[in-house]
Amino acid sequence: MTTFTPLALPEVILATPRRFGDARGYFCETYVKPRYAAGGISADFVQDNESLSEAAGTIRGLHLQAPPFAQAKLVRVLDGAIFDVAVDVRRGSASYGRWVGARLTAEVGEQLFIPQGFAHGFVTLAPGTRVAYKVDALYDRDSERGIIWNDPDLAIDWGVEAAAAVLSDKDLVLPRFKDFDSPFA
Repeated sequence: MTTFTPLALPEVILATPRRFGDARGYFCETYVKPRYAAGGISADFVQDNESLSEAAGTIRGLHLQAPPFAQAKLVRVLDGAIFDVAVDVRRGSASYGRWVGARLTAEVGEQLFIPQGFAHGFVTLAPGTRVAYKVDALYDRDSERGIIWNDPDLAIDWGVEAAAAVLSDKDLVLPRFKDFDSPFA
């Protein structure tokens, strides 16, 4: 049975599917719609994505899409490990501008649910890390938004020094949170 644990921002949920192991390895159900809905994850997923990050210390994020293409995500690690982060960007929310993070590993198989209205990013903790995630809206380039990963106002503890972080050119020039015009009310 999968366990569902709301984090400090309770809309963000850590799901841990039970693994059944024997001499061959293990089996687990990584997503069962009615079970996940009962656990608080009721998104209607329409697309699966996968990324490979060769170097430990690779940061992807903080990303989101604006409505009507806003995306909820269910993230898991296939190889390696990450520290996964969600930032509340819903203007008027009691937790606006706060973040929560969780360590996800291929070894244990944890998953993190990030609802719409949250920016998402992660840092890889091991080389050759593969991450897979489901989203509940299709990708739309014109709806892409983001916040710089090392914003001092957010003060996210990524566990990596800025000089050692591996980032895309796009992620290096994202705005600070105070300059981010959130499309979420």
